[in-house]
Amino acid sequence: MIRKALFFAVFVFFSLSALFAQEHELGWHPQVIRGEVWVELEPIYGGFVDEKYPLDLPTAGRRALEEAALFFSAMIYGWSFQYDIGERARQIEENFELTEVASIPFGDPGLEVTDVEVRGLRVRMWTDYHLDESQQRRLSNWRTGTIRNAQGIGYCYMGGPEARAGWLAVRKTALEDAARAAVRGMLQGSERNRPKEAHGFISLATFPSFYIDSGRWAAAARFRVEITEIVPFNAY
Repeated sequence: MIRKALFFAVFVFFSLSALFAQEHELGWHPQVIRGEVWVELEPIYGGFVDEKYPLDLPTAGRRALEEAALFFSAMIYGWSFQYDIGERARQIEENFELTEVASIPFGDPGLEVTDVEVRGLRVRMWTDYHLDESQQRRLSNWRTGTIRNAQGIGYCYMGGPEARAGWLAVRKTALEDAARAAVRGMLQGSERNRPKEAHGFISLATFPSFYIDSGRWAAAARFRVEITEIVPFNAY
C-alpha cells in the first residue's frame, strides 16, 4: 500500500513538472535526445552524509532534473580542455582542466520528464531534451569531421571536499575525471611518443552510469573528442 502511494506521488510530481515544461516550450523541436537518471531516496554508506534522508519527492525530483540538465549540457555543448599530460621522469604533474562551453539551466523549457518508476528505495526517471535549431547543429557537429569516440572511468572519493560540497559536485567531479581518463587513453593509443600537452573539445556521448568502487564514486562514460593541438616535449 505504501509503495503504491509513493509511486502515485512520484507520478503526480513528475507529471506536473512535464506539464510545466510543455507550457513554456516554444514549439515542438524535431530532434530529441534522451537520458535516464537514478536518485537514491535513502543514503548510501559513506556518501552525502550531510544530506537529510530519506529524501522527500520534491527534493528527489529536483535532483533528477538538475542532474539531467548537467548531462544534456555536456552532450550538446561539452567542454574545452587543456591537458598537461605529465611525466614522472621529468617531474611534470598531470593536470586536466575543463571549461564549460555553455549550460542548460534547471527549468529549461526543452527538458521534460517522460517516464518515472520507483524500484525499492530508488527513483528511475527518463528525461527528454528537445533541441532548438542551433542545438541541433551543435549536436550534429559532434558526430562529424575529426571527432573521435573515447570512453573512460573517473572517480571521486566519498570523503573528499566534493562530497562535502554536495551530491551534484560528486557526480560532476567523477564525470570530469572520466573525461580525463578518456582523453589520456585516446592519446596513448594514437601517439607514438607521449606529448607534453593536448588541447581540444570533448562532449558526453550518452548519460554516464555511476556506482561505488572501493570507497569511491565511479562514473563510466562515453565521450566524443576533438583534438585541436598536440604539443610535443621537443617544442620546449
